Amino acid sequence: MAKKIISAIDVGTTKVATIVANVKAEDDIEVLGVGVVPSHGLHKGIVVNMEEAKQSIATSVKEAQRVSGIRVDSAYVGVTGRHITSLNNKGVIAIPRDDRLVRPQDLKRALSAARNITVAEGKRVLHAIPRYYALDGQEGVKQPVGMHASRLDVETHIITASVTSIQNLAKCVRSIGVDVEDLILEPLASGEAVLTAEERDTGVIMADIGGGTTDIAVFKNGSIYHTAIVPVAGYQVTSDISIGLGLPFNIAEKMKKRYGNVTPTLELEEAVQVGLENGHSASYKDLCNIIRARMEELLQLILMEMPTSDYHSLAPCGLVLTGGTTNLPGLDELGQSLLRIPVRKGRPLTAGIYGISDILHDPSYATTLGLILWPIRGKEHSALQTKNAGVLGNFVSFFRRLFRA
Repeated sequence: MAKKIISAIDVGTTKVATIVANVKAEDDIEVLGVGVVPSHGLHKGIVVNMEEAKQSIATSVKEAQRVSGIRVDSAYVGVTGRHITSLNNKGVIAIPRDDRLVRPQDLKRALSAARNITVAEGKRVLHAIPRYYALDGQEGVKQPVGMHASRLDVETHIITASVTSIQNLAKCVRSIGVDVEDLILEPLASGEAVLTAEERDTGVIMADIGGGTTDIAVFKNGSIYHTAIVPVAGYQVTSDISIGLGLPFNIAEKMKKRYGNVTPTLELEEAVQVGLENGHSASYKDLCNIIRARMEELLQLILMEMPTSDYHSLAPCGLVLTGGTTNLPGLDELGQSLLRIPVRKGRPLTAGIYGISDILHDPSYATTLGLILWPIRGKEHSALQTKNAGVLGNFVSFFRRLFRA
């Protein structure tokens, strides 16, 4: 891979993070700059105030530029929100030639057939990712080019997104002079940062619990199998603390981060008080009970989003939790006891990544780092290469036409 500067912007509900990296090879990535600022103007991953969101993105980009000394002209941008939907669909084509030899153009035709679905009004295909191929009914073929068959099937994971939501997000980015290189569904990016090859192959559920949404992705046989977005995350935990303990929202957030624990080590029967500045204090027992109740509910919601109730067979490697909210102590232990499956916290795997990257070891930055990794490695985990970049390119081209209209 030729040396290349890549930038990405993770526009979240609680923070905006911009990263600039020098990509020398797939396993040789130098992080040149990171800019992280509080996010304003977004709610549950959706832009609700254009000017505030624009300002947050601009500040983050400027900080990354200052640290790296490189101007950000274009960037990969993460997408999330309840408007995201997904399904698996098969495409079937015939190989009419006498030699029955599968050629690259046949893979493109099969993918086009799989993408031929009815999309709800106001939505467009964001990703169409081939999972596996079948030749004359024989499934599990990784790379059919050069093989012989009279019929070619492809199972494809198709993700759709709201044009309006994407358009508003892209407009915020473009309005500060940064072009949108591509749009990437955030749980796909997070998966690149925190999952091992063995987990992808065997089967694993990944949940990125951020500020406004919990982004879910199931990987099986080395590729994406299921995606979902739950509009419940860290914001709801803080809101419950604020209401339940009668605290201002910002104080409740500080309480959660400083003292929150879903499996506290202190004896809860003791009347322990925890406090912050300005005289605000609360019962440690009540604080932890509120957090635990909300996290138990969220863990159950994650399993409810699974495409099958037999999630033990679906994901033998269990559940990997990442995102800022997973910094709550004891969350992995709670998940194991409640769900009866293996649960671990997913910190970004930074082997081969160096430079200004210390901050990226935190689960909060799984998506941020993943947005750099997805265009480099995302399609390499599978041998299902169909030159699929046109799918995203079509979406980007679509809203670019909208901007010019």
